[in-house]
Amino acid sequence: QVQLVESGGGLVQPGGSLRLSCKATGIIVSVDVMGWYRQAPGKQRELVAVVTSGGSTNVADSVKGRFFVSRDNAKITVDLQMNNLKPEDTAVYYCNLGSSYGSYWGQGTQVTVSS
Repeated sequence: QVQLVESGGGLVQPGGSLRLSCKATGIIVSVDVMGWYRQAPGKQRELVAVVTSGGSTNVADSVKGRFFVSRDNAKITVDLQMNNLKPEDTAVYYCNLGSSYGSYWGQGTQVTVSS
């Protein structure tokens, strides 16, 4: 019943910025955690930045100071502002929603950082 739709991915040059958005639709009765993960080529999926229902954030060390996550509980959306992008940020970025009923994933959006 829950669907997550990501947008905002694309090709950007090193040092550039990009903003990802995710919106949850369907029957949503609770949301505990909402945020972003990514999976680079040949690597495992990893946490990028998430926000709890209380507003606390958990951000990966590799993106601290560059990436900023924001959540709108009323709209059930979560955005990821990515600044000073580096080639190593290249990955498929996935939106995630965690609740007491389970964990839900978006289909992913490609972010490529290249000259």
